[in-house]
Amino acid sequence: MAKKGAHVSETPATQFLRRHGIAFTEHVYDYIEHGGTEESSRQLGVPEHQVIKTLVMQDERAQPLIVLMHGDKQVSTKNLARQIGAKSIDPCKPEVAQRHSGYQVGGTSPFGTRKAMPVYVEESVLALPSVCINGGRRGYLVGIAPGVIVELLGAKPVACAL
Repeated sequence: MAKKGAHVSETPATQFLRRHGIAFTEHVYDYIEHGGTEESSRQLGVPEHQVIKTLVMQDERAQPLIVLMHGDKQVSTKNLARQIGAKSIDPCKPEVAQRHSGYQVGGTSPFGTRKAMPVYVEESVLALPSVCINGGRRGYLVGIAPGVIVELLGAKPVACAL
């Protein structure tokens, strides 16, 4: 069962949030391989639509970027590419994503990444009252106001949900 409110040692993501004076809540759950946002939302009792996944993708020149999407939606890479002026967008292989972000796949946070990357957020995410997003470790989400994503990361809103 999820250990709500349990404290997890600092991650680059939580250090980044604290350094910027951002209030967040901590949500710990039992990580299950390939369980994804469906599993974390079930354990934490949070609607999957409010659990935001951090996806490391790349354009046709292999330039990395981050896409933040509702847990219960997929990314239309075609729509995303069109909106950001790329020829194509594809998910990075896990080892490539890890190299860019500095995080283990399944524990990728958009905050405190190893490499600065452009961040795109599904525009409807910004209309939610709050979101849970990875805190930089498998089995660990942080609850934040969605505006923080734009404020701190300069995330650009896009409409690419399927």
